[in-house]
Amino acid sequence: MNTFITIIVLALIGGIIGWITNILAIKLIFRPINPIKIPILNIELLGLIPKRKKEIAENIGQVVANELISIDDIINDAFTEEDKLNLTSYVQNRIKNIINEKLNFIPAPFKMMVAPKIDSIVNEEVSSAINDITDDMIDKIKERVEIEKIVTEKINELDLLELERIIISVAKKELKHIEILGLILGLVIGLFQGIVISLI
Repeated sequence: MNTFITIIVLALIGGIIGWITNILAIKLIFRPINPIKIPILNIELLGLIPKRKKEIAENIGQVVANELISIDDIINDAFTEEDKLNLTSYVQNRIKNIINEKLNFIPAPFKMMVAPKIDSIVNEEVSSAINDITDDMIDKIKERVEIEKIVTEKINELDLLELERIIISVAKKELKHIEILGLILGLVIGLFQGIVISLI
């Protein structure tokens, strides 16, 4: 009976130690936020994220820009071919209406003769102009917008407490699993120790 109790107690102690160890390990990812110096040991304590925030921001920026989102994806979603067709159609119709208003003084028979030619020219020139303008805009956007730089700057601008809150909210489930894993591993190790001790 005493042996059984010893095994159970050691398993519980191991589980508690494993659980607390993983909780502390998770906390040390974020804390301390400000450096704490230990004079005798000449050691400076600082959380992993506060210490490497800049490097983490740069790495996330690179991953987002290279693997997740490209400027082409943003442009294609922001201004589709359908949008271009709608814009072209609107400008064409607007120009045709203005021309018709300005040519009211021309006799109707002559106007009917030139109207198809004018419409054809307007359609062709407007379509070409819209294509040129959109291509030029896309080139300028690609030159000016740097996704990696934007993401890096935004993360660096975040307060450390806010960054901690975001990371925990995103990885809350996974962090809880790490805590439970520490508990389970501690229980197994404690159980094994108890069995070994009982056999000695």
